Amino acid sequence: MSARILVVDDIESNVRLLEAKLSAEYFEVLTAYDGPTALAIAGSERPDIILLDVMMPGMDGFQVCRRLKEDPTTRHVPVVLVTALDGRADRVAGLEAGADDFLTKPIDDVMLMARVRSLTRLKGVIDELRAREASGRRVGVIAGAASRLGGSGGRILIVDDNERQAERVASELAVEHRPVIEREAATALLAARGLVDLVILNANAKSFDGLRLAAQLRSDEATRGVPILAIADIDERARAVKALEIGVNDILARPVDPGELAARVRTQIRRKRYTDYLRANLDHSLELAVTDQLTGLHNRRYMATQLEALMERARHGGQPVSVLVIDIDHFKRVNDSFGHDVGDEVLAEFAVRLASNVRAVDLPVRHGGEEFVVVMPDTDLEDARRIAERIRLHAAGAPFRVMGGGELLGVTISVGVAQSAGGGDTPTALLKRADEAVYEAKARGRNRVIARAA
Repeated sequence: MSARILVVDDIESNVRLLEAKLSAEYFEVLTAYDGPTALAIAGSERPDIILLDVMMPGMDGFQVCRRLKEDPTTRHVPVVLVTALDGRADRVAGLEAGADDFLTKPIDDVMLMARVRSLTRLKGVIDELRAREASGRRVGVIAGAASRLGGSGGRILIVDDNERQAERVASELAVEHRPVIEREAATALLAARGLVDLVILNANAKSFDGLRLAAQLRSDEATRGVPILAIADIDERARAVKALEIGVNDILARPVDPGELAARVRTQIRRKRYTDYLRANLDHSLELAVTDQLTGLHNRRYMATQLEALMERARHGGQPVSVLVIDIDHFKRVNDSFGHDVGDEVLAEFAVRLASNVRAVDLPVRHGGEEFVVVMPDTDLEDARRIAERIRLHAAGAPFRVMGGGELLGVTISVGVAQSAGGGDTPTALLKRADEAVYEAKARGRNRVIARAA
């Protein structure tokens, strides 16, 4: 997976060296030699990753990182701070400024590429979710971004057979989060399928293979989206690289520093909640696209695709498809006499009665206004007529409670029934026959079912 990477360093030789290494791996490289230029390029070019030197004159890397994370257009771009400093205070300061990781000079080429590829995968997922959310917002099925993505505390699963280390990590995190310790891989896999915001695992565990557990978490659909923070020995480079390739989100060096632990945990939980929010919005937008919001039934768009597929199957030797077209009698009179709010109550109540009187395989739909449709797979005309009669009786059998339950209103329906004819029959023709049957039912006094053969 390629990416566009912005390299920022005030020393030209450092920039050229990184540019050459990344270009050799087919990454597209942008360059900047100071903080203000880096901010301008990041805002205009939208890189996928920023490799940012810490020690720069004027505006240092910490300040640049903070500015990037404050800007809505660049806050989702992963930032890796590149520094000759290797002190705890500098790492914590960078993480608190919003950095996603650190690389220490001289840069290890293997670790560099592993980090870049790991962050590229992450950025790709977030970009896709953001694009879909933006599309949903443009067409009006998503109202807007959440003002606050959950509280600060998270549910953390610590998987570690080193009892002393696990207890120390849990103790440090318990002030802000809700940690739980598991010492065996099998029970950890089950626990991770619950409501977990982060898994912290010991990559050097003795009683289980930490990297195999990470791979299992990534391959399990229920845990694929849970971030993993691996605790590893700093001198085991190959194991750290393999962890990133498997899909571990971040690595924390042993011995564990409390400040760095807290900062990395906050970053991972914040990012998970943001991706969860994007996914939830996407699911909601898809639901809105096929659901009538007043009644909760599927809408006309969804019905069209389902009916076409069922009739295609019927045309090729499958069982017939029947449809009911249902119209609420004198609905305009309800709106004119009681107002549209009462009309909406009638529609919502009828949708409940309709859904409770069709079969599990049937598809009840609000077609528009006071008109409803039921698509009935593998159903002949007579069976469809009997179900339509049951719906009619249930609608007319008890008055509708409206105005908060303070008023009883009698409601009846007219129903047209039609069955697919095979051959060259189409959804449009089938619905037209059922619609003509509805008009016949109304002409014959309403509150009745008329079935029309092809």
